[in-house]
Amino acid sequence: MAEPVLQVEKSEGIATLTLNRPEARNALNRALRDAIREAFAALAGDDAVGAVILTGAGPAFCAGLDLKELSQAGPDRGSDRPRETAHDVVQAIEGCDRPVIGAINGVAITGGFELALACDVLIGSSEARFADTHARVGILPGWGLSVKLPRLIGVNRAKAVSLSGNFVSAAEAERWGLLLRVVPPAELLPACRALARDMLSCEPRAMRGYKRLIDETFGMPAAEARRHEVRVSAEHMRSVTPADVASRRLGVVARGREQTRG
Repeated sequence: MAEPVLQVEKSEGIATLTLNRPEARNALNRALRDAIREAFAALAGDDAVGAVILTGAGPAFCAGLDLKELSQAGPDRGSDRPRETAHDVVQAIEGCDRPVIGAINGVAITGGFELALACDVLIGSSEARFADTHARVGILPGWGLSVKLPRLIGVNRAKAVSLSGNFVSAAEAERWGLLLRVVPPAELLPACRALARDMLSCEPRAMRGYKRLIDETFGMPAAEARRHEVRVSAEHMRSVTPADVASRRLGVVARGREQTRG
């Protein structure tokens, strides 16, 4: 029996989703796009999962849309409107109410770059590399790359990356703030799981609400974002009692001491 195009493993409250088309550098054909959408839809109803890790099998993270499938003759071509319908994959990741950590194990190219940018946090292997080849292929991005990348690394760097199609190394991506950390390949998933466990140690409702608040305010003008934060905070605090704070305070203090020791 053929292996699934997306492997899903759950352990200790963490779901690890692995793109599993290594022979095609994990290119996003229709089957893989459907599997990603279905997996995130299932996770939305799984209270046992509090964080998600997305990575790729083999030497690549994701080479983008499967151009071989899209170039096939016939009415289907893998999708009637590939860019529009495949956008659901990015929306599925962005719409996840739990933190999604991208474990970038290798190349993330064009649509694969956009898939990575749909995650909340990116940690890269030293083998990670990014490239945006939209202009070289003769198309324009539709999954958010032109919006997100300039905000992450600055407009001049984003233009240099996207208008040349040149690769960005893991070291450059870390310096520019695209990657949170770069680790040796063998340490990639352990580093992502460690961060996921730290996130899971927070109060779940507050952690998810905070993710949503950051996403909501990110694109707002500063004054509007501040007003929105005040409204959301006030609404949340109506359900938080002094006893709730007291019960968590000692744990916060103990963890702070542990992390600042030495």
